Amino acid sequence: MRLLRLFSLVLLLGFAAPPALRAQSASPYSVTVPVPDTSDTQRSDAFATALSQVLARAAGGQDLRGKPGYDDALKNAASLVRHFQYARAAPGMSLAVDFEPGAVRHLVSSLGVAGSVGAKPPVLLMVRGSDGQLLDKAALASLAAAATARGYGVAYVDPANAPDPAKVDAADPATLAAINQQYHTGLVLLGSLHDGDADWTLVSGGKAQHWNDKAATEDALLAGAGNGMAARIGRQLNVIGAAVSDGKLWVSGLKSAMDYAGLLNVLRADPSVRGVVTLGAENDGMLFAVKSAMPADALAANLAASGRLISGPAHAGTDASLRWLH
Repeated sequence: MRLLRLFSLVLLLGFAAPPALRAQSASPYSVTVPVPDTSDTQRSDAFATALSQVLARAAGGQDLRGKPGYDDALKNAASLVRHFQYARAAPGMSLAVDFEPGAVRHLVSSLGVAGSVGAKPPVLLMVRGSDGQLLDKAALASLAAAATARGYGVAYVDPANAPDPAKVDAADPATLAAINQQYHTGLVLLGSLHDGDADWTLVSGGKAQHWNDKAATEDALLAGAGNGMAARIGRQLNVIGAAVSDGKLWVSGLKSAMDYAGLLNVLRADPSVRGVVTLGAENDGMLFAVKSAMPADALAANLAASGRLISGPAHAGTDASLRWLH
């Protein structure tokens, strides 16, 4: 009976469900960077810095710095600016820069990269110093700067309500659901600093990647973690194919029409998804045919990074399986 009820809801909503409202978020083409003053030289440098961040976003986090024409593009960043505005921001000034979306997409294409513009969720930072205490925003500045330069935003854990790191590392569904509710992400970086080295764990969509770094200073350790984190996320999430792929995606944990609508919203919000068709339902799961600019396993990893889904057990006859988090 549950299968019939759920599938009836799908029929009422329609196999091609009405366009879902996308979550309101900052434009991926807009960046705010610090500036020491309002001189032409500093403004040009700020435009170049801002464009490097926007290009990283537009390329889905792929590293464009070695591409022919990249340096020239940064020198001419002003030609792509649609609007800019100065603002006072402690301890100095900032410049908000808004780039022309079409021009950015054209530039990414001219650099020989398949674009995948979309605001990726932030990475929640849970880093403890050598004293075992969680580091705050100021202490993590070098890590955040390295991540931002690669096109990734960060969020800072509330020390008074920090998740259990062991449960995060184990991808406990209830813990990940709570993180999504508070921080709107499925990406978490756990860190533990020691004397001259650090242990790191990146949790993305219920999968953990571990590594260790050594450096002469704490700032160097943190900056290295930001670059290492961005590289690992890129390898997992930014797998853009040369052509549209057809795959079958199974999603369990759907208990209501609201869950179904929420899932469709997440699917349509992913910039790589070209089309979604509901094929069937069984118990609390549903089967979808998805056209995407990336293989099904890479798409599943991207969807799990949103924080609303987690990797699920394999399901017969499908290319990837996920579980909806409540």
